[in-house]
Amino acid sequence: MANIKSQKKRILTAEKARQRNKAVRSELKTYVKKVVTAVEAGDKDAAQLAANAAGRKFDKAAAKGIIHKNQAAERKSGVQNMVNKMA
Repeated sequence: MANIKSQKKRILTAEKARQRNKAVRSELKTYVKKVVTAVEAGDKDAAQLAANAAGRKFDKAAAKGIIHKNQAAERKSGVQNMVNKMA
């Protein structure tokens, strides 16, 4: 454990940020799962709506620095490709 007061504060704030970031990453997985479920069900409209919502969440997470902007772009692309491949 740190002895310096500012370092003790940093430990506390870093833990809060870690918990917040973990929650957002978990939420991203949930949005991707909604797209996958809609694709498997064969509902193109629902899949497209879910992909749009997931895209917004990826952009927000990237803007906040929770995930890298390139990772957000690749994951958005992957989600959209799932929807586009539906016949």
